[in-house]
Amino acid sequence: MRWSPIAWAVAATTATAQVTLTDDTSVAVDSAARPGPPPYCGLTDFRRLVPRLSAQAEVYYPGSTQFATLSQRWSNLQTPTVNVEVVPASEADVVEIVKAANTCNIAILAYNGAHGSITTLGSMDCGIGINLKKLTGVTIAANGQTATIAGGTNSRVVIDALWAAGKQTVTGTCECVSYMGPALGGGHGWLQGHYGLIADQFVSLNVVLADGSLKTVSATSNSDLWWGMKGAGHNFGIVTSATVKIYPKIHTTWAIETLMFTGDKVQAVYQAINDNLLQGGNQPVGIINWSYWFNLPPVDPTGPVMEIYIIQEGVTAVDSVYTQPFHNIGPIAITPGNGTYFDLARWTGIALDQGPCQFAGMANPRFPVYLPAYNATAMQEVYNLFKAGTAGSSPFAGSLFMFEGYSMQGVEAVSDASTAYAFRGDNLLVAPLIQYTPGSAALDAQAAQFGNQLRQALHRGSGRTQMHMYVNYAYGDETPKDWYGADQWRQDRLKALKKKYDPKGKFSFYAPAA
Repeated sequence: MRWSPIAWAVAATTATAQVTLTDDTSVAVDSAARPGPPPYCGLTDFRRLVPRLSAQAEVYYPGSTQFATLSQRWSNLQTPTVNVEVVPASEADVVEIVKAANTCNIAILAYNGAHGSITTLGSMDCGIGINLKKLTGVTIAANGQTATIAGGTNSRVVIDALWAAGKQTVTGTCECVSYMGPALGGGHGWLQGHYGLIADQFVSLNVVLADGSLKTVSATSNSDLWWGMKGAGHNFGIVTSATVKIYPKIHTTWAIETLMFTGDKVQAVYQAINDNLLQGGNQPVGIINWSYWFNLPPVDPTGPVMEIYIIQEGVTAVDSVYTQPFHNIGPIAITPGNGTYFDLARWTGIALDQGPCQFAGMANPRFPVYLPAYNATAMQEVYNLFKAGTAGSSPFAGSLFMFEGYSMQGVEAVSDASTAYAFRGDNLLVAPLIQYTPGSAALDAQAAQFGNQLRQALHRGSGRTQMHMYVNYAYGDETPKDWYGADQWRQDRLKALKKKYDPKGKFSFYAPAA
């Protein structure tokens, strides 16, 4: 491929300037701290990409505030090494970036919310970061049955746009993550009991493939890629837009009851969740149960407290049939509340202005495992391990244990064989989040040992031989069978798709399928 020459006109007095090109195109380019050529193709060669980008696209290099901001990640453990940050402003920009990267044999990594904490990202030791934040927006179809969501759109933006139109769909629960990131790994959400996973809402996807071509895959296109995009989609390309199913808004009211318990109630609490909420895998569509374990010394200096959330839609107070069994156990605090769908994230501590949405320079590895139900005895063992590992001056004292229990009826209604997402029979998503200040390889190894110890104890309690893991929470030491299902036909199908659509492994920095 040949590139048009660039006529540089950089204002030396500004950190960001307009660079005027010979073809009268302009693009914002960082003019601070010109680094030497990276160990691929040469930075000068990469700059030849600029005339191919739209006028609103941006390119930033190390040494500038913009580059540093764009390179931040929520979890700072084995992070990708990026030499150039590009912010495309259009679908065509993404195509040009991928083509240029192929010409120069440069690695690429597309992202938006930057909340993925998997350690496989650290295998990117140089390359182009593609920040999709400018590809944002929601367009509702005239028939009111679908919406087209740009590939970099934030989850909260989707919720706001649909709600204003009297609509809703399944999105991720955390407000600051992208819509598309969770979706490509399946994607859990508050409304999945009604409609299934986020990926189950896909009608069509515009995807820039590893060769730089733009392809539309859909439920009616008969593309073999359609199956793989729904659960392992980050392996095959960059989604620039998704057309998804949307639904009339059902309820405007939601209620929550928050109950706090001390650690001596572990077995009783989680047995009560099994009996009264999970109900043998038939948790009511309108009920969600979550819980956290964390240290709160002013309340209980002897060990982590348990905070239980029972959420119900369509009511102003959670039905006592669900809450009274927990009252009987003896919580140290009971806090009822009510509001709208917009309150769910705040109630559970994952709104835009709350802790998980802040980039504080911490390491935040997670160690997920799916469970069919709680083994109350195993839960006591895990609590004891978590208590010991986070006690006193432990570097992991600020860690959090997350337990997510959504209704699974909408998820299970979708054929298990129809998507790359493999774990439709699992009722609970459990993950310790080992939070600490990065320090050394030894500390990272200690965190990994601790997180895996907790996960293995839960897994033993399940009685299963094969471990099931949510790829969007993955630590990175798991296997493709853990992420995408151990069935040989699943593994064979994913490997065949990878060989066909990404034979050089361009999209293999996040939980590679092969």
